[in-house]
Amino acid sequence: MNETATDLADSSTQLRRADLDDMASVARIHRLAFFHAMPHLPVLHTPDDDLAFFSTVVFARAEIWLREQSGMTAGFIAFRSGWVDHLYVHPEHQGCGIGSTLLARVQSSQSSLRLWTFQCNLRARRFYEQRGFRIEQETDGASNEERQPDILYSWSRDSFSNDRNA
Repeated sequence: MNETATDLADSSTQLRRADLDDMASVARIHRLAFFHAMPHLPVLHTPDDDLAFFSTVVFARAEIWLREQSGMTAGFIAFRSGWVDHLYVHPEHQGCGIGSTLLARVQSSQSSLRLWTFQCNLRARRFYEQRGFRIEQETDGASNEERQPDILYSWSRDSFSNDRNA
């Protein structure tokens, strides 16, 4: 399903902070979006593991914001000071501004951000680079659970403003 900008602006959309009751939909969207983007990566956890992780680890240490469409969670972002830990949009809602809205929410409250993504996730890489993130480091994946090459990105408000004005 592809919504237009008008659809995103109507009264059926909402940006709000998540609560513990939202973690089932957050875990589901994470799983759907993750394997939609990278179906070749190993499946290391069950859906129950994902729910436990988001309910006990992520919810406890990060601020989580949701973008809802007609009462259903379409995407979420989890962040803490200086870091975006997770940004996922349901595959049926990708490409219509939800990820941009969520990231802008965080960028407005932070002077700099860092995040990791897999090198093979070309769509995510384009998304972040178009929003001012720059590659800080590339690794062989030895330090991540999936053992996949990844990239550390960084963004700062000052650098992004200078890039846009150049």
